[in-house]
Amino acid sequence: MSPADEEKPHLKQVIGWEEFGALAEGLVAKIKADGGAFDLVVGIARGGVPLSMVVADRLKVPLDFINVKSYVGEDARGEVRILSTLLEDARGKSVLLVDDLVDEGETMTKLAKFLGEKYDLAGLKTAALYVKPWSGFRPDYSVGTTEAWVVFPWEHGEFLSK
Repeated sequence: MSPADEEKPHLKQVIGWEEFGALAEGLVAKIKADGGAFDLVVGIARGGVPLSMVVADRLKVPLDFINVKSYVGEDARGEVRILSTLLEDARGKSVLLVDDLVDEGETMTKLAKFLGEKYDLAGLKTAALYVKPWSGFRPDYSVGTTEAWVVFPWEHGEFLSK
């Protein structure tokens, strides 16, 4: 664990399905208020999958996923590895890249660069429910900042059963 990690609080913020729904709708409202014109929503698996499904549905645009791995435990991060890429051809499209939370920012940074280089996108914006205050990446859209370890509804079995 790095010295920076030791300074981070170990509080948990547990979110249920109803709260997640309200947060997701709030995020969509911000995207729509900004114009929200995208050709494709790309969800970052695993945590960004539920949120990207809601966002794509509300924006009425196609959805695809990109699978990455970086966390190796609750507080342990490894290198961001791309495990699978898009099925859709994103060439020349305006893409919204979605994840549940931006922590250090490495995942969004790497994927934004990867998608831009691989698909020569017409445009790329990013969205996440929460951003950590120490993040090196700021998504275009978010609903809040938190220092807590956020436990989303799809993680209750994983993180609340300990």
